[in-house]
Amino acid sequence: MASWYEGPLAAFDTETTGVDVEGDRIVSAAVVVQEAAGARPRVRRWLVDPGVPVPAEATAVHGLTEEHLRRNGRWPAPVMREMADELQYLAAAGRPLVVMNAPFDLTLLDRELRRHRASSLDRWLAASAPLRVLDPRVLDRHLDRYRKGRRTLTDLCAHYGVTLEGAHDAAADALAALEVVRALGRRFSTRLERLTPAELHTLQGGWHAAQTRGLQAWFTRTGSEECVDPQWPVRRELPTAA
Repeated sequence: MASWYEGPLAAFDTETTGVDVEGDRIVSAAVVVQEAAGARPRVRRWLVDPGVPVPAEATAVHGLTEEHLRRNGRWPAPVMREMADELQYLAAAGRPLVVMNAPFDLTLLDRELRRHRASSLDRWLAASAPLRVLDPRVLDRHLDRYRKGRRTLTDLCAHYGVTLEGAHDAAADALAALEVVRALGRRFSTRLERLTPAELHTLQGGWHAAQTRGLQAWFTRTGSEECVDPQWPVRRELPTAA
């Protein structure tokens, strides 16, 4: 029987107006579904007119201008419902969901659902099984904790030999993150193959909290006022979204 990292996986990624999960908005997103390693993925994309200005620095990252989004993007309310419906379907099907830096993308989706649907990601998933999230950043930091260097998606792709074509396109990033998880599974098979995605989901919550405690201690030592949120995969105890 093939290990879970060789079997069916899905991945979710967003591009946004910025990096503040409380105030910034989703401008594009994608879900990629792959039935087995090497299989042709199914890709579903969304383009969103966020209804707010798109900063030039955000456009410089993902290439989506405010004018383009106004002309071609859809209004957020129905799009957020479609995204939540897709994640609900994947959860009900028991499909593990790869999300690079899950507390960013999933929290943003949660806040957009609150903003435009008077709901939340938890409430949307209440009728299905819970998500089984696999976060390559958390997994890599735990499994190879002493490796020096940055651990962005681009860095992880280079380290694990994954091709990333079209970085900062939501579908390209989602597929690359999925392939990184497969590569992580193979490299650390002796530590991962006996764990189910559901067990890994639970473990990653503790791993992420420990990782953020270490980072917070470093910020404190260096005199930085930056705070790191230990919650994973969705930040729940933040102020109500604007």
